[in-house]
Amino acid sequence: MTHATRITTADGQAVTVISRSRAITDWSARYLGLWWTAAASNPDDATGPAIHADVDQEQQAALTARVAAGSPLEVTYATAPMLLTRNETGKVTATQEEEGLAYEWDPVTRVLRIVGTDETAVATATARLAREVVRGQLLTDGWQILHASAVTRPTDGATLLTLGNKGAGKTTAGFLLARTGLHLLANDRVFARADGDTIRVLPWPSAAAIGFGLLDALDWFEPVRTRLAAGEQMHPTQKQKVTDALLAGDRTPLWKAAGTEMKPQFFPDQLHSWLGLTLATEGHAAGVLFPQIVPDADPELIPGSRGVSADDFFTASTEDRYPDVFGLLPAETPSKDLADRLAQLPHQALTMSHDIEASTAALVKAAESLI
Repeated sequence: MTHATRITTADGQAVTVISRSRAITDWSARYLGLWWTAAASNPDDATGPAIHADVDQEQQAALTARVAAGSPLEVTYATAPMLLTRNETGKVTATQEEEGLAYEWDPVTRVLRIVGTDETAVATATARLAREVVRGQLLTDGWQILHASAVTRPTDGATLLTLGNKGAGKTTAGFLLARTGLHLLANDRVFARADGDTIRVLPWPSAAAIGFGLLDALDWFEPVRTRLAAGEQMHPTQKQKVTDALLAGDRTPLWKAAGTEMKPQFFPDQLHSWLGLTLATEGHAAGVLFPQIVPDADPELIPGSRGVSADDFFTASTEDRYPDVFGLLPAETPSKDLADRLAQLPHQALTMSHDIEASTAALVKAAESLI
């Protein structure tokens, strides 16, 4: 039996995921269906771009052999090596042998085929690339991606964007504000587009990484540990060392050799079911927050703003984890008009610290002045 799930944004862009495995279509629904929407559909009625994804070792081996027989280009995709070839019609065939995955994208039929040897690996790749297919549609329609967290007021959709350099506290600010009754629209990236007098915003569905320190400070560590101990699973990109530390109750941060923290990884639906947050599907930008974390400072609102720049936008040329290997994205550059429009919104800078209660109070005060 074949199953199908149609993923649709609040603005109408869509992709259909089709598989013989319900677990694969359910995975895409789980990963994308709270920030966007997901609905079961008839695979024979699929229109527009589609992803056909299955566990099929024979087809995976055949596509891998086809890539090896050509002159493949070597790239890194989703932190894993990938070999790919592209023919004169633009069809891309690719393989990630270490992951047991192979791909074939036909830009004429707009069908992406994903086959692999492991159901979880296929499901994870399928959800990721379903998002990329929709991302291409959104960018073609004039949307752009901001490096920002965002929370939305449920009564009217007024959205507060949090901008800042790496480590400024964007994600922390988003989670703290979402605990006060606002809805979480994005924890790391957000789509934005100027429509008339309004800047509309849509979420970028993704797993959420929350460091041990923040998890503990928000009193989420023990509930997460309890669920893991009961046999529930977190996102498969989570390192085993992180899972082991959670189960052991060890709150000591873990670090990669490169100096980045290994963090617990949550499915989007776990932000709601495990952590009690409510997710938003759309909004309109009403204010901009510029936080700065100073560990021992007294959290407070401060004058000034760092402004909005090209560094606040994600483009295909600056994407580090998911380069556009299949040619799904249009050429794009940061929009000066959108940056100028964002800069004209009410804005507020503030200092946050490791004092969660005081930082939340400062964030609420800022939010009330902006939206």
